[in-house]
Parts: sequence; structure tokens; C-alpha cells
Amino acid sequence: MDLEEAGCRTRFMIRDRDGKYPARFDTVLKNTGIDAVLSDIRMPRMNALMERWVQTCRRELLDRTLVWIQRHLLHALREFEQHDNSHRPHRGLAGARPLHSLPPPITDWEQFAHRDIRRRDRLVGTLHEYRHAA
Repeated sequence: MDLEEAGCRTRFMIRDRDGKYPARFDTVLKNTGIDAVLSDIRMPRMNALMERWVQTCRRELLDRTLVWIQRHLLHALREFEQHDNSHRPHRGLAGARPLHSLPPPITDWEQFAHRDIRRRDRLVGTLHEYRHAA
């Protein structure tokens, strides 16, 4: 446990309900002061979804960022989360973003033919967002 050397202490371990973790595993964790938190029964894809988000965050943000202090890391993660949830297209119903309704369908393609596209940089150019100019 490298965290103990840094002065941090692990309090929880989130794990699934797989049979490869016997009751003794939880007992050993409990003896060291770590509580095992089991994932929900009806969430079989939870681990896969979170692993995918962590991989995306690492590939698109953390591999391109030199983090100086914890406050800088938390700011970068907050910006990436906001970018991921509000701007980045997802593979959902018709490209709908989380916590937003479906975009209105485009019926007149001519209105988009002559619009300029503007780029907004986030995190000093690490993340880019593109929008049509007004």
C-alpha cells in the first residue's frame, strides 16, 4: 500500500459480486480497516462504463497534461467532466448528451451552409469545443 507511505489511508474498496472474492477476502480487508462496498445487483455494466470513462479521461486529458498540485488536478478533472457531459457527442439516442433532451431535427440544410464554425479551447487548448457562429 503505497498510499500509507504518502500519509493517505484507503477506507473503501468498490467491487462487484463475483464469486472469485470469497468471504475471507472481505475479512482481510475489514481487519486492515477497509470496508468492501459491493456494486448493485442490477448494474452489471457499471464497471465497464466507469472503466471506459477513466480510459477516456486518461487518454484525452491526463496523458496530455502535466499536473502540478492536487488543486490543479481537481480543476482539470472538473473541466473534463463538464466538457464530457455537456459538449462531447455520445453514442446515445440520436446523439443526445447526458441530462439533456434530444436536439431538434434539422429540416433546412441551407441554413447551415453559410455559417462559420467557432472553436473554444478549454484547459489551455487541451480540449476543443466547436459551435456554429451566431
